[in-house]
Parts: sequence; structure tokens; C-alpha cells
Amino acid sequence: KGADSDKGAGVVALTMFDLRRRGKVDRIAMCGVNGKKFPGIRKHMQRCIGDVYKDMDLTCETFPGDEEVDPTAYVTAAGTFGKGDVAIIFTPDDTHYDIAKVCVERGMHVMVTKPIVQTLSHHLDLAKAANAAGALVAVEVHKRLDPFYADARDRARSALGNFSYMYAYMSQPKHQLETFRAWAGKSSDISYYLNSHHVDFSEWTLAGIARPVRVSASSSTGVAKARDIDTEDSITLTVDWENLSDGTKGTAVYTSSWVAPKSDVHSQQRFFYMGTKGEINVDQAHRGCTVAVDDVPFGSVNPLFMKYTPTNGYFSGQGSYGVRSFENFADACASINEGAAKPADYDDGSLATVHTTMQGTAILEAGRRSLDADGRPMDIVYGEGGKGVEPVGIQPHEF
Repeated sequence: KGADSDKGAGVVALTMFDLRRRGKVDRIAMCGVNGKKFPGIRKHMQRCIGDVYKDMDLTCETFPGDEEVDPTAYVTAAGTFGKGDVAIIFTPDDTHYDIAKVCVERGMHVMVTKPIVQTLSHHLDLAKAANAAGALVAVEVHKRLDPFYADARDRARSALGNFSYMYAYMSQPKHQLETFRAWAGKSSDISYYLNSHHVDFSEWTLAGIARPVRVSASSSTGVAKARDIDTEDSITLTVDWENLSDGTKGTAVYTSSWVAPKSDVHSQQRFFYMGTKGEINVDQAHRGCTVAVDDVPFGSVNPLFMKYTPTNGYFSGQGSYGVRSFENFADACASINEGAAKPADYDDGSLATVHTTMQGTAILEAGRRSLDADGRPMDIVYGEGGKGVEPVGIQPHEF
């Protein structure tokens, strides 16, 4: 049984199989902890991918074996790949660093789902390892390819002046708590999981314009704990941003929740952005397309993210930003392997590289530390005598 979400056919595996069908990917392997789940996963992929789309070869090596349980299977799996190969990491947040480090040290290019890691120190170390290996390391933050978000970013940078205020909200329905029960509140939280999207949007939008300097966090509780899951229901991060041109301040408020009711969308996603010269509202959850089918709940759909409906029997979602996020990374890796590009070429914002996403990690870690300190603000520390834009540390604010 697949996770109860809006992605029954999945995203990563479907995209990789389609990239192989189109000649951009060759060998595919899948790695987990419990190999006993793989027979069920293969059946699920056959039902949701193989039986739905034409010419979709689902051949896929798996680690560990079907009768094995091995938390370090990723070491064995990475050992069968080499320099220039690609690792895509979609695992619980607290495992990202260890897996990515092993892959990078083998010279593999690595894409990690958000958050790339949970601490600034791990982020800085991974960036250093990527440089040493000549590897491209990036975060999978597909909202950068959402045409609404991309246009909002360019408008903000070109016409809206300095940063003044932003409010962002993202949610998932409370039944997802059961899907995430194994790690929710133990190895990560809803802020790392969902606030990471809009935090990244801010870092991407405000690169060279403003930097985050202080973070305080608050939360709501009750629903998850009533289900015997010791975690926050919703987390709000309040972030002070400093405009680099004149030292003026802006404020961003990021709220994420996984206790929303079921509604017409799986995930509510929206933000309001105000610069000193204008403002933007974006509601990512409602694109003006609704679908009603007998025996299926009414829904607002977003085929811009993933188009699952086949065309003439073939998967035809290649233009969706959920696919393009991975394909762009694969294309970049191919260019690097061919000598036509260098990893540093992608630090221009075209990809969310490990070298250009440090502020986001600092915000998320500072938020967690603020929550654990009963809401005490955390200051983000910068190098270059405090005038840099790459964070080097986090410290409790002294009043």
C-alpha cells in the first residue's frame, strides 16, 4: 500500500523510469532499510506505473536483499556506483547527511530532498566534501520551478525593492501523521519538512538583497499528542531579514502544519510577499482547475506539478515541474561528466546547490533550537567580520 498522499504513482521512481525510457538514465537502483518491503513496492510500482504507462521498464536493483533489514545498506549500494553517477536521497531528514556524505566521497553527484541536512555544521561539511570530490550536490526544492513562484521571485528581485514582509503557510492533512509516525517528533518536525519550501523561496529570492539574522519559533500542540505522537501540530518561524543595501529590516513568518482537515487539496500552499515598492499574493493550491468524479472526493488539482494522466498510453508529464526538478539535475550532471560544465556553474540560482542554500539550513536549525529553548530568539552568525552572507554559526540572542 502506498502512502496516503497525492502521489499514488510516486514522483522519484516514475521520473527515473521515464528518464531511462528517454535515454537519459541507464542503471537504476533503490535502497532502503527493510528489504522485506521491496516485494510490495514492486507490486505497487507495477500497478501504478507499469500497468498505466506504455514502454515503462521497471527493472530496478534493490538494497538490501528481500529478506534483510540493514540500516547501513546505503553504504553497500553506494559501493556499487562510482564517480559521476547520481544519488537521489529521499529518506527521513536525520539520515540525509550520513547517506549524502558516503555518496559524495565516492565522487557521486547528489540530490537530496529538503531539508538537505538539519544542522548548519553538517551543511558546511557537506559543501566542503562536494568541493573536494568535484561533485554537484543540490537540494530538491521543486517550488523553484513552479512558474507562479519563479515569476514571483523575478518580480520581487526586479521591481519590488528591498524586502519588507512575507507570510507563508503550508499544510498537510492530519491523517498524514500516521504515515510519518515512525519519525515525526523523533528525528524531525513539520518545520523541517514543510517550512523548508518557503524558507528556500526566500533565500533564493533574496540572494544578494537580504540575509536572515534572527529566528524565533513558536508552536501549537494537542492533535498529534492525542494520537501518541510526541510532536508539534504546527510550527511558526519568525525571521528577521536584514537588507544588505542599507541595513533596514524585514520580517518573514513561515507556518507549517500537519493537522489540517481533509479538503479539496492535499497540501495548502500560499504566501504573501511585500517589498518596499510592491506586493505579490500566490495561492499554489488553487490553479483554477477542479475535478469531480463519481466516488472520488471533489478536488482542486495542479497538473503543473505532476501530470499523471497518460497521453496515448504514454507518461506525458515531462513538462511538469515535479519532473523537471530531477531532469534538470540529471542534465547538469551529464554536462559535468562530459566536461562541458563545472559544479560551480550551477551556483547561479539555476539549481539549489549545497553552496547557495546555507541560509535556509541556518533558519531551520535556529527555529528548532528556539523551540527547544522555549522560544528564545537565535542569532545567525556570519563571517567576514559579521558582514558576510554565508552563515558560520548560530547562537542564542543576548538581550
